[in-house]
Amino acid sequence: MSEAKKPIAAKTALVVIDLQNDFLDANGAYARGGDTNPPALLLPARVADVARALKAVGGLVIASQFTLWPDANGEPMVSPHLKALRPYLKKGDFAPGSWGQANVDALTGLVDVTVSKVAYSAFFNTQLDWVLRRAGIDTVAVCGIVTNGGVASTVRDAHMRDYRTLVLADGCAAFGEERHQTSLADMRNVAEVTDCAAFTASLE
Repeated sequence: MSEAKKPIAAKTALVVIDLQNDFLDANGAYARGGDTNPPALLLPARVADVARALKAVGGLVIASQFTLWPDANGEPMVSPHLKALRPYLKKGDFAPGSWGQANVDALTGLVDVTVSKVAYSAFFNTQLDWVLRRAGIDTVAVCGIVTNGGVASTVRDAHMRDYRTLVLADGCAAFGEERHQTSLADMRNVAEVTDCAAFTASLE
């Protein structure tokens, strides 16, 4: 990242996608269903370091939380495609206000704003765009899980909304290295792909 392209910290937001207990914790919904993602387990500490660095220079940290809203009977309203992929999701998983929906412990005290999302993109049917614009943000650095799902969808939506969009490659993970790398390569068409260390250094 060259000197001319350094982001202005006060106009920059770190957007953390879905680093939640139900996705990552050994007692969470995905682990219970047998869907573990070892590379993702390395992300919380790495992303927390980036969040601290950005907050220290006046930037904003936003976390999206995938949420399964309950219906009138308390059952999670799961989209058909997700139900087919993750049939083990049950009542209480990713429920609003639950332990499973919450951000992982590593992010405690670092997140300024959370948005509840119901689809891949953190912009879809949330207040993310409103918050970013009200805060004067023009640059977003996106990280989290999964690279080819929530991250990629959020990155493309940020690009469509004319934010300068960065992807922290080693701050993301997918179910498989090939998917991760293919998605990063694809996102280069709409974003700047960098890494956590380079982004943090650019803030100094």
